[in-house]
Amino acid sequence: MNCCGEEHKKEEVHKGHECKECKGNHSHHEHGHEHGGHGHEGHGHHEGHGHEGHSHGHHMAGESAARDFLKRFWIVTFLLIPLFIFTEKGLKILGLPDFAWRKYVQFFFASWIFYYALVFFEHAKHEIKAKSYGMMTLVSLAVGAGYLFSAASTFLPALKGVEFYLEISTLVWVLLFGHYLEAKSSQAAGDALSEVAKLLPKKAHKIIAKSEKRKAENLEYEDVEVEALQVGDYVLVKAGERVPADGVIVEGSAFVDESLITGESKPVEKNKGDEVVAGSICTDGQLVVKLTRVGEASTVGQIKNLVAQAAQTKPKAQRIADKASSILTFVALGTALATVVVWSFIIGKPFVFSLTLAITVLVIACPHALGLAIPTVSTIATSLAVKHGFFIKDMSKIEVVKDIDWVLFDKTGTLTEGKFEVVKFLPRTVSERSEGSGAGPNPKRLLGVAASLEKGSTHPIAVAIIEKAKEEGVKFFKVEKFRSIAGKGVEGVIEGKRYFLGSVNFAKSALKLDKKVKEELEEYVKEGKTTVVLFDEREVLAIILLGDKIKEDSYKAVEGLHELGVKVAMLTGDNWAVAKEVAKELGIDTFFAEVSPEDKYKAVKSLQEGKEYFGKKSQKSPEPDQRSVQGKVMMVGDGINDAPALTQADVGVAIGSGTDVAVSAGDIVLTRSNPKDIVALIKLSRAVYQKMIENLFWALGYNIIAIPAAAGAFMPWGVRLRPEWAAILMSLSSVIVVINALRLKRFRA
Repeated sequence: MNCCGEEHKKEEVHKGHECKECKGNHSHHEHGHEHGGHGHEGHGHHEGHGHEGHSHGHHMAGESAARDFLKRFWIVTFLLIPLFIFTEKGLKILGLPDFAWRKYVQFFFASWIFYYALVFFEHAKHEIKAKSYGMMTLVSLAVGAGYLFSAASTFLPALKGVEFYLEISTLVWVLLFGHYLEAKSSQAAGDALSEVAKLLPKKAHKIIAKSEKRKAENLEYEDVEVEALQVGDYVLVKAGERVPADGVIVEGSAFVDESLITGESKPVEKNKGDEVVAGSICTDGQLVVKLTRVGEASTVGQIKNLVAQAAQTKPKAQRIADKASSILTFVALGTALATVVVWSFIIGKPFVFSLTLAITVLVIACPHALGLAIPTVSTIATSLAVKHGFFIKDMSKIEVVKDIDWVLFDKTGTLTEGKFEVVKFLPRTVSERSEGSGAGPNPKRLLGVAASLEKGSTHPIAVAIIEKAKEEGVKFFKVEKFRSIAGKGVEGVIEGKRYFLGSVNFAKSALKLDKKVKEELEEYVKEGKTTVVLFDEREVLAIILLGDKIKEDSYKAVEGLHELGVKVAMLTGDNWAVAKEVAKELGIDTFFAEVSPEDKYKAVKSLQEGKEYFGKKSQKSPEPDQRSVQGKVMMVGDGINDAPALTQADVGVAIGSGTDVAVSAGDIVLTRSNPKDIVALIKLSRAVYQKMIENLFWALGYNIIAIPAAAGAFMPWGVRLRPEWAAILMSLSSVIVVINALRLKRFRA
């Protein structure tokens, strides 16, 4: 039996009630390429390689387990009220008289609660079968022994009516809520997979007549479910629609937004013969696509399986509480048995006397405080985390975060703004002179012309040019005979003269370029700079270079991480030269450029394993100071393409403003999209871990004296720890851990 309800082919039940996630592996390799855009150079292709794999319904299983624990928790909460009322103390508080049948009423409610605690016994059975004795084994012993002894004392007068009903029931209540939180956090991988699935449209326009020669607007098609598509089918993709599967364009040209797949903000110019990937959006024009990979073999399908594979191989930190419980289980059980043997068979005391002492040992060793030690700190840590700009989805990652060796940032949208800005505006003509001066080109007029041609467009590059024009306070012109040329750029008439704004290819096809200007443009493209050209019917008037702006907080984040002794790495789908420039600017230790989703997954693994992996073999070798050092890796990203890497990393941190799948795949979510919060996260993790250790000391430390005392070791000196005092001492340890946890609220990053 396993808790996810799946047939495990390769993995045995791990840690009793925890199952290793069984997920498959698919790889996908995308060519890193120069991204074109609305009027700038770029093209690329995508090459996918399907691999065998499988994935299971862990999301549903985790959700079902969480609901079950929450349901049990609320029922036990309801039952605890009458159980407390019918204790001797409860009746005194309410001013009610005691009555003879009170203990039988308690037995009734406690038995009901015990029924809802049987889930722990099931998990304990898994632990025992797997020979991995932990908290569930000890909890079951304590709950079972405490309940049975209390029941026996209710019906056997010889035991003098000692009951632990309330203490045992409260323990059940605490543990049910703790397991609800644990089950809730296990849904992350399943959520990530469901978000990937949302990338594909529900239906596709399947062309009835498979003709490559007919124009897109005249084609006959029928709407079919995406699942019904097959390799070799032809589909029509209209403006604003998603591509349903990977394929090759056989008719039409358009700009295609691949940001959800590549993570890069620039739409890519696509023409006949170019490949398109599932999930990408046709922003303008219409495309006829011949499908080459569908379903699980498509890009989205492969990313989905990469997330599943990463979840399977993801390193899991061993819970400190489980380690302590495992030791405590044997200590408590051994001491309880020894107590019965020594007092009954060696000293010769009555069996009821020795059994009372043995039960006292199990009660005092019961991890009531241990059940609160970590969750109490976790609750406060979660509150503090939100105040500092992040949400921790899996608190077990805290002990990993504190020892992190590498923080691996995705560049676009994480270290950078993820939007374009005009880096340079370079006039290249003398025909557009300053009014009345004749003293050379008028940059402001040229910028005004470019911005006027883009006015009204919501394209990222158009927005950047318009914003630059507004910053410079330039004059906007009235544009006549405006025309948008799909995949190339725009044109229009201003003050009687025709102007064009678009990609380097657009300029090359429209003009016979001067050799010097041509070489200059080619150099910009080679360096990976986003290049837009403004020209008329005779010559190039200006070259506009755009770049992705680095966030101010990125500088502070890298500096802060270095102060904490943490190395910083960066990965990006951008050109090697662009990546190197950003890495140098920020003082980053190493970087991975021109990476696809599979490359990002491999980049994380290379840092974890200390291997030298830097993307494509065609790239030049890294410099000596970029050698990889083995260690624990925290991955910070915001795109769909980051999901496999986020899941593979020892700790995945998703940017909250990014795509939903990345947020789902991450263990921690940055709510403010501020890389500087990573520094606060590591500082908080170290403070929280310290509190966890202190709480575990308080939760377990008293057992060094309490367990021998409960076993009667101090009776020769007149000290005997009765069962009711054991229960009080156990409760006192719980109060101590709560008070200690509250001190964490003083934390300041």
